[in-house]
Amino acid sequence: MSTLTTANSAVSLVVRGLFPVPQRLQGYATDDSFAADDVSPMEVQMGVDGQLSAGFVPYPTAISFTFQADSPSVDMFDTVLEAQKANKEGFIFDGTIIIQGTGAKYAMTKGFLTSATPMSTAKKMLQPRKFTITFESVTKAPV
Repeated sequence: MSTLTTANSAVSLVVRGLFPVPQRLQGYATDDSFAADDVSPMEVQMGVDGQLSAGFVPYPTAISFTFQADSPSVDMFDTVLEAQKANKEGFIFDGTIIIQGTGAKYAMTKGFLTSATPMSTAKKMLQPRKFTITFESVTKAPV
């Protein structure tokens, strides 16, 4: 039986036009590796007569990746930030997540770097940096 450690999970990203070969992320922060924000797949409205109506609404999924200050993965994200500034265009990310402990696999498609910590905060030790990619689709593969 597998344990629920995050240490044996694997995340790879491709950045179309910059990094066509999957880049394996590494050097995660101690307490935070990656996390998906909550999504809102349904919109609901209550009518004045008390009847609830609902409908599915397509939604993006934001996933944050947090790295130690000396992680080699921050170089990839810094390269993307600089390329976006220079080209005044966003670059598209695609990727996969494999979580060994649960056997879960996820495919991430058409993402954009929507948030970034531009440099580490300087305390006794340099603090982790966080990067958020908002994906059009995050799909779990059957286990």
